[in-house]
Amino acid sequence: MKRWLLVGLLAFFGLGLAQQRGGSITIALQTEPAAWDPTQVAGADISRVVYDNVLQGLVKRNPKGEIVPSLATRWTVSDSGLTYTFTLRQGVKFHDGSDFTAQDVLAKFNRARNPDTRASGHLRPDLYRDIADISSPNPSTVVFRLRQPNNDFLFILSRPESLIGPRQRPLAEQRVQPIGTGPFRFAGWERGVAVRLERNPNYYLPNLPYLDRVNFRFLGDGDAQLAGLRAGDLDVIAYSLLPENAVVLSRDPNFKVFSGSGTAEAVAGFNNSRPPFNDVRVRRAITLATNKDELIQGAMLGYGTKIGSMRSPGEACYVDLSNFNAYNPDEARRLLAEAGFTNQNPLRFTFNLAAEFPYERRIGEAMVAQLNRLGPLQVTIQVTDFNTWIQRVFSQADYAMTIIGHVEANDIGNYANPRYYWRYNNPRFQQLFTQYLRAPNQTKACEALAAAQRLLAEDAASVWVMSLPALGAHRARVQNWPDSFLSPGISVAEVWVR
Repeated sequence: MKRWLLVGLLAFFGLGLAQQRGGSITIALQTEPAAWDPTQVAGADISRVVYDNVLQGLVKRNPKGEIVPSLATRWTVSDSGLTYTFTLRQGVKFHDGSDFTAQDVLAKFNRARNPDTRASGHLRPDLYRDIADISSPNPSTVVFRLRQPNNDFLFILSRPESLIGPRQRPLAEQRVQPIGTGPFRFAGWERGVAVRLERNPNYYLPNLPYLDRVNFRFLGDGDAQLAGLRAGDLDVIAYSLLPENAVVLSRDPNFKVFSGSGTAEAVAGFNNSRPPFNDVRVRRAITLATNKDELIQGAMLGYGTKIGSMRSPGEACYVDLSNFNAYNPDEARRLLAEAGFTNQNPLRFTFNLAAEFPYERRIGEAMVAQLNRLGPLQVTIQVTDFNTWIQRVFSQADYAMTIIGHVEANDIGNYANPRYYWRYNNPRFQQLFTQYLRAPNQTKACEALAAAQRLLAEDAASVWVMSLPALGAHRARVQNWPDSFLSPGISVAEVWVR
C-alpha cells in the first residue's frame, strides 16, 4: 500500500514538474481583424486571440465546449427559469490594476441590452433582449431577472459578446488595446504583422499561465504557414492547416498533426431577400447541383463531415440531414427551368469569397465549378479581403451568394433574425426557435430544434456544405495543446513548451 502511495505521489509531482514555466510560442492567425473587442466588432479571429486569454466573462466555454465558471465561481437558476444568481470571484484585477467589481458586470450588460447600438457601441443587443433587470444585492453577487425563460441564456453569457472590460474604459481604446482580467495582457499590435500577449503577473489563478508570451502572426497563406512551421518561425498552425500539408507533416516526427472536434460549418449563404434567391425553387436547385461528397474529397482530401442543416454532429439536438436535397443535377435543371432559367436564359450571379480563408475559398471555387457545369447557371467569382466582406456582405447584405465558415457553436438562431446577412425571414422558423428557447425541458427543446433544422433544409435557406475539421499542427516542443476547438478562443493558459 505504501509502495503504491509513493508511486502515485511521485507521478503527481513528476507531472507538476513537467509543466515548465516560461518561454513563448507563435501561432498563425488567418486574418487580421480591424479591432480587438468582440463586443464591438464581428470576426472569429478576434475571439481566437482574446477570448479567455485577455478578456473574460462570467462563464466561459472550455475546449470541450462545456460551460464552466470564469469571473463567476458559481450560479443558481430559480425554478421558474427567470432568475439567475451569480457569485463573483473575489480579488480579481483588470490588467490596468483596477478592481473587477459587480458594477463592471452591471455596466457591461446594461450597455449590451441597449437597443441603440450607436450609443452603446455593442454589436448584438438582440442577444440580451430577454433581460428585464440586472442588480447587485451585495458586492459579490449579480442577479439577472429575465422577462421569459431562455434555454440559451448561459450559452449567451459564454459568447464573445458577453466578455467584460473595465466600465470606465473608453470604447475606442478597448478596440485597439483591450483590457481584461485574463491570464495574458494585450501587449502590442504591429499592424499587418502580429499581436503580442504577455503573462499577466496578477492573474487570480497563481500557477497560470505557463507561458511568458504568445504571439499571433497574421499569415493566411497555407503554404507560407507550412514553411514558417518548418523553419521554426511558427510553433502552431491552429485549426487552419491545409489538408495536403497535414499529410506532409504527419510523416515528420518533429510535428504533431491534430484533427479534433469543432463547431464550424461551411455555409454557402444566399441573400434570401433578393430575386432570384427569394424563390425556394432556385435555392433548392443550387443545393441539388452541389455535390458535397465531391467537395469533401476533392477540396478537403476527405477532411470534413457532410451536413444538411445549420448544425454540426457534435452539437446537442443534432439531426442528420446530410442526404436531404442530395446531389441531383437533373432535378436542379428542372427546378431552374420552372423558375425561368435555361441554357438559353441562364441565371447569372456573383459568388463572393473572402480571400483570407483557405478552406472556404477552395470549397467555394470548387462549388462554383460544379454549378457552372449544370448549364442554366453562369456564376462568376469575386474575391475580396475579409474586412470588405464584413462591411459589404455581413453588415450591408450587399451580395447574391457567398461562403464563410460559421465557427460559433449553437448559431442556428441566426436564421431567426431577419436582419442577419442571410436576410432569411420565415415566421414558422422563428416560432420553432422561440419554442426551443422557452421549452420546459431538454426533450421538448430538442424536439423544437429538430423541427427547426428540418424546416431550414426544406426551405434550402443556405447550402450547408460540411462541418469543417479542427485541423492543425504544432511543433513537438508544444505541450498540452487543445486539439478540439469547441470554444470561441484559442485558449493557451495551460499550454507550455519543453
